[in-house]
Amino acid sequence: MAPAASAPPPRGRLGTRIAWTWVLLSSLAIAAFAVTPYLTASLRSLADSPSGGLAGNYADQPWPIQLALYVHIVGGGFALVVGPLQFWRGLRTRHPRVHRWTGRGYLTAVGVAGLAGLVIAPVNDAGLVGLFGFGTLGLLWLATGWAGYRSIRRGDVASHRAWMMRNFSLTYAAVTLRIWIPLLILVQVPFTTGAFDFDAVFANAYAVVPFLCWLPNLVVAEWLIARRGLPGFRPATLVASGS
Repeated sequence: MAPAASAPPPRGRLGTRIAWTWVLLSSLAIAAFAVTPYLTASLRSLADSPSGGLAGNYADQPWPIQLALYVHIVGGGFALVVGPLQFWRGLRTRHPRVHRWTGRGYLTAVGVAGLAGLVIAPVNDAGLVGLFGFGTLGLLWLATGWAGYRSIRRGDVASHRAWMMRNFSLTYAAVTLRIWIPLLILVQVPFTTGAFDFDAVFANAYAVVPFLCWLPNLVVAEWLIARRGLPGFRPATLVASGS
């Protein structure tokens, strides 16, 4: 007798798997894309290349700022790589010790990258908008990571899961920033008159992303938290978790 065919996974679980796979692959891709150039070339050589990205803004900064930039990039890249694995149910259930140790590594990376991000925020390319946008992102990144750590230390698994979902939504800003920028550049093309000035169009796009790269992520995270019946955000819970 032929074995019975296994039932297909429920639509909700299938959607969750597809979404998790997208988050994992996009996180790995952006981690490689954003971190590798800074580990293989100097800031000056990157700044002088056509695809130098933000290196030109930091190549002439004092060494403490440059050090903070590297710490932010490497720490943030590590958090991007490890973060999706923390939401892998199989890892949590079959290898809880691995989950705990990778979680500690993730939160350590968030801590050092978040502090470094606050150091470089005042000299970012987007001026005051970047200072407040990226600065707020850094503060929330640190606060939600600390709240997630404190909640699991108290044995409050549900709150821990909620806080870590919020925290990774902020980590994922490294991905959404790089999705928003080309979209915002394309939106401007129909309204461009005369010669196309890429630098000006890029500057317009970059002036928006300091908030746009993380605010929608946090809204989606809060929706997912509510959908799973996890504790919703209340300012008092953040204060209690941080005490």
